Amino acid sequence: MFRRSSLGINVLSLFDGSSCGQVALARSGIRVNNYFASEIDPYAEKITHKNHPKTVSVGDVCFVNGISLPNIDLILAGSPCQGFSFAGKQLAFDDPRSALFFEFVRVLDECRRYNPNVKFLLENVRMKQECQDVISDYLGVKPVAINSSLVSAQNRYRLYWANWDITQPTDKGILLKDVLVEGFGDSVGDQGRTVKQTNVDKSACLLARDYKGFGNQAMTGVRTCTLKEYDDASLCHHVATADDINGNDILKRVYKDTGKSPTLNTMSGGNREPKVLVDKGTYRPLLPIEMERLQTLPDNYTEGVSNTQRKKMLGNGWTVDVIAHILNQGEFR
Repeated sequence: MFRRSSLGINVLSLFDGSSCGQVALARSGIRVNNYFASEIDPYAEKITHKNHPKTVSVGDVCFVNGISLPNIDLILAGSPCQGFSFAGKQLAFDDPRSALFFEFVRVLDECRRYNPNVKFLLENVRMKQECQDVISDYLGVKPVAINSSLVSAQNRYRLYWANWDITQPTDKGILLKDVLVEGFGDSVGDQGRTVKQTNVDKSACLLARDYKGFGNQAMTGVRTCTLKEYDDASLCHHVATADDINGNDILKRVYKDTGKSPTLNTMSGGNREPKVLVDKGTYRPLLPIEMERLQTLPDNYTEGVSNTQRKKMLGNGWTVDVIAHILNQGEFR
């Protein structure tokens, strides 16, 4: 159980991004006294201070000193995942970005000098078991796997390490059609620009499956699903011609609005963006406001920077309702 204070708790957020953690804390009804945010992306910091002007920025995590901070009650962290992700080169801790996990461990140990009972929540991607075990050994707890699809229209499978018990959230049954801008199409402006639609000469039905195994094959016919959470035929996705997808990754598919969006990531622009089917022969990219809804953020939360930066920080961000659910397990408000 979290230590309570009439003034609220002191929170330290490492790799804070656009401060999805602050939205989750507020949504959970948790009173915050001070929120210290460690982040180096100036665009994400701009959005953080737009939405949360009382945020105390503490800069690069490598220079954060837990001993010099006030007594910290809760540490939030989503350390960079590129080295762990199955979609990347899987360099694990040899990737300097994923090695930043050890900065989180250092700061956690420093904060424990003043508060041995400090709580922590660390998020990361699905990874090889040996990497997962290293993290678990350092933290002394095992992760809980939660798919954001339970509380949103986005398939986003993540691991959460916390030093309190976590349960699975209730499935809200949200589909992609529930977050799309009504009346979307050529008439919908995206920061003053017309949404580009592309015609699909041929499309084929394809069940969602894992990242691996696509190669340069043409995506035609019905494929076998490899992830059990995607075994519902209603999640069938339309795929553009082989020339359009160029035999590459999951984000080059065109998604039906009766299913779920793929996992948002930091890549944006061109064929790498998630696309939604407009009708039988037309598709378009998702709007930033729709991506905010996929992360269960307030509409226009990331407004104020370019669309490219908005989509990047949304890909880096958390699904707020998942974090709020986890924080609620701590039973403090």
